Amino acid sequence: MKLDVMKLDGTKAGDIQVDKSVFSIKPNEAVVRQAVLAEMTNMRQGTHATKNRSAVQGGGKKPWKQKGRGVARAGTIRSPLWKGGGTVFGPEPHDYHHKLPKKLSRLARKSVLSDKAAEGKLLVIEEFTLDSHKTVEFLSILKKLEIDTKKITLLISGFDENLDKATRNLSNVYMVDAAKVSTYDLIDCEILVVDKASMSVLTKILAL
Repeated sequence: MKLDVMKLDGTKAGDIQVDKSVFSIKPNEAVVRQAVLAEMTNMRQGTHATKNRSAVQGGGKKPWKQKGRGVARAGTIRSPLWKGGGTVFGPEPHDYHHKLPKKLSRLARKSVLSDKAAEGKLLVIEEFTLDSHKTVEFLSILKKLEIDTKKITLLISGFDENLDKATRNLSNVYMVDAAKVSTYDLIDCEILVVDKASMSVLTKILAL
């Protein structure tokens, strides 16, 4: 299977032979859904908490004597029945981490890559390097590639300071290391932009 390779000026540089087992499989939607849900769940901090009657400050003293007042019994002003009292069965800190099987995670990413390639939403760039960290320069490249209005996930191999600074304040561009990309990163975009070096990284990781 071959994909077109583009230059930063929008012209075609040639083509690249890609691994069919990574970029041309039948997408497994159920596995993709399972992977995305797991990854989104793992993003949760799990620090939510409320105070029960023992954690709320105050309430150590019995508000009035047990008998003789003609009112209901009360042992603390921090009872859940009272205003300012504790919360019953409220949320507590919880670890939501869910570990995906490696084979399932790889299959999910290959499914998304194959789907993007089939729909023409996978754009391979010969080499994505900038001369400066100016956002204007990066935007001009996107315009030449005719993807400046799209939501983009940009895969790179290793850290590039100029690219990082140029894309930092663009809400429609998300840059991620190809070796660490998740299923959610791949699916949460309209156009997936990958340089040739990152294609090699993806093939090495996923073609197992």
